[in-house]
Amino acid sequence: MKPSAQLPLALGFRPALGAADFLVAPCNQTAVAWTDRWPEWPGPGVIVHGPAGSGKSHLAQVWAARAGAHTVAASRLCDDQMDGLSPRAVVIDDADGVAGDPVLEQALLHLYNGVAGDGGHLLLTARAPALQWRVQLPDLASRVRSLAGAGIEPPDDAVLAAVLVKQFSDRQLTPATAVIDYLLPRMERSFAAARAMVDRLDRASLAAGRPVTIALARQALAEPAAG
Repeated sequence: MKPSAQLPLALGFRPALGAADFLVAPCNQTAVAWTDRWPEWPGPGVIVHGPAGSGKSHLAQVWAARAGAHTVAASRLCDDQMDGLSPRAVVIDDADGVAGDPVLEQALLHLYNGVAGDGGHLLLTARAPALQWRVQLPDLASRVRSLAGAGIEPPDDAVLAAVLVKQFSDRQLTPATAVIDYLLPRMERSFAAARAMVDRLDRASLAAGRPVTIALARQALAEPAAG
């Protein structure tokens, strides 16, 4: 089968968490620039926002590896293991999820004050910019709205195609260009969906004992997503 020959793109891949790769592309270059600028941030933190599957958490993990940051899911800010935690760098995943929960809002404010007071930094991920969070605690609202924000947009066709090709290549798969072209207008437009689709097609190819073809792609698209 002829390997895919398209995508002569100037896109870069950076290592993150072992064998994983983060694709630097126009849709996320502003967010990447902010993480690369650390520790020369104008304030104690940055908010990276974007839709599910856009790569926010992945980029945050890249930054955490560089900064030696502790990662906390916003929904677990009140867990017992948070007691006494005072790191110099923290990633808070799904930070906008605290909005409307008085206990979580207070916990985030406490952590923010502790890290900032020690001269540390926070990287918050969220679905929406801080101005759209429905935070009830005035002190927390003012703090998060003062932070720099960087959005990640859903990938365009060129970027999504590059992700598919890279994911296939990582698995030693070389589907024809026609397979990529078939998938692009029919699949969910996110990095997470691209990874899941390649995983599904890899398993289907192994089970069927045949290469990844349009017919196999059609079958994979018709199957309900896992989870």
